[in-house]
Amino acid sequence: MNKTATQLPEAKKVGMVSLGCPKALVDSERILTRLRADGYAMSPDYTGADVVLVNTCGFLDSAKEESLAAIGEAIAENGRVIVTGCMGEKADAIRAAHPQVLAVTGAHQYEQVVEAVHKHAPPSQGPFVDLIPQPDVKLTPRHYSYLKISEGCNHSCAFCIIPDLRGKLASRRVDAVLREAEKLVAAGTKELLVISQDTSAYGVDTRHEARTWKGREVRAHMTDLARELGQLKAPDGEQPWVRLHYVYPYPHVDAVIPLMAEGLLTPYLDIPFQHASPKVLKAMKRPANEAKVLERLKGWREICPDIAVRSSFVVGFPGETEEDFQYLLDWLEEAQLDRVGAFRFEPVEGAQANALPDHVPEEVKEERYARVMEVTEQISAAKLEAKIGKTLLVIIDEVGEPDEDGDIGATGRSQADAPEIDGAVYLRNVAATLKSGDIVQVEIEDADAHDLFGVIA
Repeated sequence: MNKTATQLPEAKKVGMVSLGCPKALVDSERILTRLRADGYAMSPDYTGADVVLVNTCGFLDSAKEESLAAIGEAIAENGRVIVTGCMGEKADAIRAAHPQVLAVTGAHQYEQVVEAVHKHAPPSQGPFVDLIPQPDVKLTPRHYSYLKISEGCNHSCAFCIIPDLRGKLASRRVDAVLREAEKLVAAGTKELLVISQDTSAYGVDTRHEARTWKGREVRAHMTDLARELGQLKAPDGEQPWVRLHYVYPYPHVDAVIPLMAEGLLTPYLDIPFQHASPKVLKAMKRPANEAKVLERLKGWREICPDIAVRSSFVVGFPGETEEDFQYLLDWLEEAQLDRVGAFRFEPVEGAQANALPDHVPEEVKEERYARVMEVTEQISAAKLEAKIGKTLLVIIDEVGEPDEDGDIGATGRSQADAPEIDGAVYLRNVAATLKSGDIVQVEIEDADAHDLFGVIA
């Protein structure tokens, strides 16, 4: 019997530029996963793409400028551009700057993005391609993955327009989140980074609806979800790291600290405090600020001595006085946070803070930013110096090439360090068999204000 081969048409290729926060990165992964299931291939550059997607950030004016510049670059290099993401909610502004764009969609509008790609670069797949299972697209290294548990936010912070861009809180079903997490771990993820706009509020909109998971009822609630994630195991029996981001300090957060002490969760909390002065926090309309945060930090450290707390702060908010700023500095000295990021207040179109009186001059913002960074750098340097001589668990992110002496270096992170935003652990003289995703014991030999240096124990 003669057999004939049918030549399938070459798949159309899609390029992606993803800007902004990890939540947007997850959106980009979902869009590309859908398109690959529809028969599209991914292009690593502009020239090979039939169409380019630009996933924009629209939170700050500087982010909008970066997004418009990225759109302009994609148009110049390719010419066929579809825009999505947070800035997509401002379609008129995008089209005014770049009338050549083929389509504009808003944040997490997956169906509309896919429809636009189908319209402007119709898939060239043959029959039955849809029946072939396609792996999910990942834009992060294989060994860590972002796990988004909800969209949107119910808060009305004066400096923020996220609810306008991404809508009110919309929590995912808890069994859907756990299925995704289980699938990621089975595929090789060694570290799950739980993200949302407000992780502590997970499930509030669904009244903490319970679902059956592994034969038991699990609520859509941060503590239930954290406990279940902490019980996941890889095929080899190893337990992945589970790191919590964007956690508002509501009272029920206290319940996850024992899970960290038990080893079910990575001893790390990312809490966006934003400021410490009661007056500034009130003007910011920040939630949950009645909590006695310093006392709770002390209590958390008593339960889980290894816990690392990171946060971000805004300096130069309208009405912030020198007294308010000094209050923040004193609070930071007492809080002794492990990792701190600081930002100069920047007006955002549509934010309530723009109408507040007593805007802080730019030169004062710069001076306060420098002072807060000096204080937090000193705290960080002292904390890292105290780790010299200790042995820490480190996840490997990258292994280098041998140098002229044949030595191989590697870069990793301790449990106190999230990817992209925190410090690193630099290793010397590692084995050639070491690979990304390995979790190893490292003896710390040295430190600076941000990073650690050591050897595998």
